[in-house]
Parts: sequence; structure tokens; C-alpha cells
Amino acid sequence: MSTAAAPFITDAASLHALGASPAPFGPQEAEAKAEAAAALIDLARLDPAGTGAATLLWRNDHSEAWLNCWWEPRDTGYHDHDGSCVGVHVLRGRASNESLVVGREQLLRHFGPGESFSFPGHGIHRMDHEPGAITIHVYSPRIQSIGHYEIEDGELRRWPGSPDEPSEPSPALLAVVTQAHGASS
Repeated sequence: MSTAAAPFITDAASLHALGASPAPFGPQEAEAKAEAAAALIDLARLDPAGTGAATLLWRNDHSEAWLNCWWEPRDTGYHDHDGSCVGVHVLRGRASNESLVVGREQLLRHFGPGESFSFPGHGIHRMDHEPGAITIHVYSPRIQSIGHYEIEDGELRRWPGSPDEPSEPSPALLAVVTQAHGASS
């Protein structure tokens, strides 16, 4: 995919250079790359039509970056990145990140414009984007598949998904997690 034609990218060469690396990034480096990529996005040139979209900014052997613009609420559901860590930077709006935890306090964090975080490649999490949220996600190594989690017939199940398709909400798993954390408070 060529990013040079995207009207919201202010410097395609610099954006491409951010992803260049002889090896995968660690979580904190992916976070720094997401923040640096944010500086190369002209928010005024984004088209707020439809429900929103994820746009690939770069993809190479060691990383990939996505610009996520969600004009309506967007719950990613519980998912994993099949071993890829992620660094996230919020450009506009609010996004929440929740790790899937069992037997301890819920780990839910909220982020606003200018804030960043990272998540290791071995975790399961979900993100909830408020309407109008714009985020950049840098994954390393590049995602081979996304594992989607949901409760089916009383069992936790994982389904592999394409790295190019947004993950689906996990309403049954979210209800169980919310109930478990509500009962332990």
C-alpha cells in the first residue's frame, strides 16, 4: 500500500522511515513510533464519513501501523495480536484499554489526546473507543492474525482472524468479566 496518496499524511517519507528497522520493536519502542507517527497526520484532512475505518499506514517485515478513526463508538472485543506487541497513541477523543484478568482487580485504563500506552505481545485485551476517537496503533512484529475471544456454550473460545479485518465485540465475555469484577468489588 502506498501512503503517499493519503491526503492526511503530511510527510510520507518520514512516516515510511518510522517503520524501517532491522528487527522488531519492543512495546515501548512501538509506543514511541505511534506517537511520532501522530505528528505526521493532519487531522483536519480526515473524512468523518460513515462509522469510521482503520487505514494501513505502513507494513513491512518487522512492523505495521494503522490509523484508526472511529466516528461512532467502537468496541474491539477481547483479542490478542498473535505475539505482536502494540504501541497506541491517541490523537483525538478518548479510548480505553482493558486487559483480560482473572482472579484479581480489573485493569481498565482511559487515555485522551496526546496520551500513549503499550501492550505486550502475549496479552489479551479489548479497546473501547468513544465516538470521534482517533488513534494510531503500531504493531511489532507485524500481525499475522488476530485471535478473537468470546464465550460460547459456557466455554471461552478463540477464533483466528485476519490482521486486515477489525476485531468484533465480545458481548458474552464482556458480560461475564463485568459481572465477575462487580461481584468482587
